Amino acid sequence: VTCIEVVEAYVERTKEVNPLINAVVKDRFEEALQEARQVDKLLSEGLGDDYLEEKFPLLGVPVTVKEAFSLHGMPNTSGLVSRRNVVATSDATVVSRLKQAGAIPLGVTNCSELCMWYESSNRVYGRTNNPYDLQRIVGGSSGGEGGVLAAACSVIGVGSDIGGSIRMPAFFNGVFGHKPTTGVVPNDGQFPNAHGVRTSYLCTGPMCRYAEDLELVLRVMAGPGVSKLKLNEEVSLEKIKFHCMDHDGGSVFVSPVDKELLEAQKKVVEHIESDLGVQVQRVSIHKMKYSFQIWSAMMSSKDSDGQEAQRFTDLLGDHGKPVWPLWELMKWLVGMSSHTLPAIALGLTEKVMKLNHSGNAKLVSMGKSLKEEMEALLGQDGVLLYPSHPTIAPKHHSPICMPFNFAYTAIFNILGLPVTQCPLGLGSEGLPLGIQLVAAAYNDHLTLAVARYLEQAFGGWVVPGKV
Repeated sequence: VTCIEVVEAYVERTKEVNPLINAVVKDRFEEALQEARQVDKLLSEGLGDDYLEEKFPLLGVPVTVKEAFSLHGMPNTSGLVSRRNVVATSDATVVSRLKQAGAIPLGVTNCSELCMWYESSNRVYGRTNNPYDLQRIVGGSSGGEGGVLAAACSVIGVGSDIGGSIRMPAFFNGVFGHKPTTGVVPNDGQFPNAHGVRTSYLCTGPMCRYAEDLELVLRVMAGPGVSKLKLNEEVSLEKIKFHCMDHDGGSVFVSPVDKELLEAQKKVVEHIESDLGVQVQRVSIHKMKYSFQIWSAMMSSKDSDGQEAQRFTDLLGDHGKPVWPLWELMKWLVGMSSHTLPAIALGLTEKVMKLNHSGNAKLVSMGKSLKEEMEALLGQDGVLLYPSHPTIAPKHHSPICMPFNFAYTAIFNILGLPVTQCPLGLGSEGLPLGIQLVAAAYNDHLTLAVARYLEQAFGGWVVPGKV
């Protein structure tokens, strides 16, 4: 097929389903079709497949980009009403690298307000719906990407993740998402970007329908940084030391893990043991019970230079007037606030967290020792199987009742470890199941290899509406 046929197919698909899911918030279909014609012209020049594959590994591949990233000519609001008229005049580094590799951006996708909540809804673009059930969330903050990929409107998505913002949407929408080892893929060109200590926790990474695409896109996104990873190393699955943890140990802040997810994880363990002839080691890491508290304390801690973490309320004001969360809550109650309730609640929580200095210091220390414990457990050949989230995709608005369930993904940002979220088919309600695959730093190749293996065994992405 020609590139123009491919891009036209994706454009038509998006026009068909986007009115239902509201994932693409601004398209560039005309420009994309023009770029597709240029690709066909290039192909007609007969430069040779090897040359083109080397120079343009993603030639003609349709991609979408989370709206928080700069994509030239597209809005860059991150769901903040005060930024409604902001249009990107350049490309974020990863977007530029994808374009240089030949990829064709179709548009930008929805996120949560300021990328700090796990439901993608804001006062600029409204709410995004899950393609498997429109009454369910797509997750956040890269929720538009999760939905657009699941609905087959794009091949590759650009996401970012400071508490699970790639992995939760990938899980809720039954696709693959990879949070790379910290510091490998550049975060430049997104709003808000991380400052101070948070630069060690924010990761940019790929989201894809097919496991085999993750490595290729990661290589392009990482650019020269890819040399830090071992992507050229052959992975022998039989030599991986597999570990398994069913839940976080019972945190009071987090929902118990859904029975269907426990059952899916059990099937993964049984399959690995019978097919590869290895023993999956069941582990219990006590400190994981405090995942949410550790993440919160470390997110608000000072960096090595003593610089304070950027306040969420300052970001809400976006360099303008400061935002007072309590006042915004009063306004919200009478329908007058331009902010979402989760953003206001986070502003209030931040103020409370600041009051507990000694408790925070203890939690930061606990986080550092958990990192050492996890690195020692995984070594250079270990992979941990861990739930992606305690529940299957919840209904709209219900995350506000269990706001800390993101702790299952967030803890790995603090630990700086590479994690791949892998879909495991659909559950009894026709909603995606999944699992996180975790390795020690710079061992992304292990989780990517296991994701490819589990895709073969459990079927990977399932077309919405098939059941």
